[in-house]
Amino acid sequence: MHTTEDWITTPLTGDLLRGALDLERTEHGLLPHRLPAAARAQNTDGQLAMAESQPSGVRLVLRTRATALELDTLPTKRTYVGAPPRPEGVYELLVDGRPSGRGTVAGGNILTIDMTTGTTDVERGPVGTLRFADLPEGDKDIEIWLPHNETTELVALRTDAPVEPAPDHGRRVWLHHGSSISHGSDAAGPTTTWPALAATLGGVEIVNLGLAGSALLDPFTARAMRDTPADLISVKMGINVVNADLMRLRAFGPAVHGFLDTIRDGHPAAPLLVVSPILCPVHEDTPGPLAPDFSGVAEGRMSWVATGDPAERASGKLTLNVIRDELARIVAQRSATDPHLHYLDGRDLYGEADTAELPLPDGLHPDAATHRRMGERFAELAFADQGAFSG
Repeated sequence: MHTTEDWITTPLTGDLLRGALDLERTEHGLLPHRLPAAARAQNTDGQLAMAESQPSGVRLVLRTRATALELDTLPTKRTYVGAPPRPEGVYELLVDGRPSGRGTVAGGNILTIDMTTGTTDVERGPVGTLRFADLPEGDKDIEIWLPHNETTELVALRTDAPVEPAPDHGRRVWLHHGSSISHGSDAAGPTTTWPALAATLGGVEIVNLGLAGSALLDPFTARAMRDTPADLISVKMGINVVNADLMRLRAFGPAVHGFLDTIRDGHPAAPLLVVSPILCPVHEDTPGPLAPDFSGVAEGRMSWVATGDPAERASGKLTLNVIRDELARIVAQRSATDPHLHYLDGRDLYGEADTAELPLPDGLHPDAATHRRMGERFAELAFADQGAFSG
């Protein structure tokens, strides 16, 4: 049993964190962001503001001989009016790369969201503490992956032995951008979102810019990617453009070109993989906008429905099939002068044959088993010999 005199408090600084693009000092501590301040200043969308502050792929990475640690955090937990309660955010511990513990933090703020009115309300709550004990003796690398879907302010780190930043092991850095599916949706934890799993299998460091509801070809996101050091880059685009009913085909093509041009301004020769949407039956041939269906809430279910008219495809409304065709065309065109540009059909990660075995529970988001399948397939396709990220 540790007493307060046993603990060493280590200041929380950027050299102990990976996966964040910016760190904000708050009244409580340190808030990791996945978009830089310049991008956040140009954003007016509450959904994106919430998503980028949720630390998917962000982790504390330490070198220490400590056998016990405590991390004080202030989480912001979400609840949706009329929807089933959400599970607590999960923290995951890795010791020398091996899964070694999981935990949650009680307390924190409660953000209540009413999807029918677009309003939100915040109830302030207390700081909570995550504890891991009985860690192996001796020097070791420790990673604490923060909850992928729960905004987390880091308040204090205490250990029973000194801490220093973990060494750089020389792994390549993979920068990925996508929707809630890349953000983690209903994954079991932060290390088992499909990008995190694929990164582990590929032996690379992940910087995950999966932004729930917000993969919308925003120029400030492209500039953030341009300015972020990376060896490998992927962009998974399409589903949010459709379900937000954001643009027509005429605007989509040039927006994709512009997004890729901006990334190339900072990474002229890095492998760049464009990934089209996974199979999503509600939007394959039906445009958006998407709307929540609360009819199953009494049984603990919520789902999503597409409300567009398939006939409007003729006037340029977007569906997933339309987007896949356009992305394949754009990549083929650009590849003539960009030999490091690649295309992956998202249905190779999750397609028609998968829906019977692993249907999307709410019609839109993969569950934990599907995240694992997608991560394994992405690693097989992208990191294998002759894959976009081989080498």
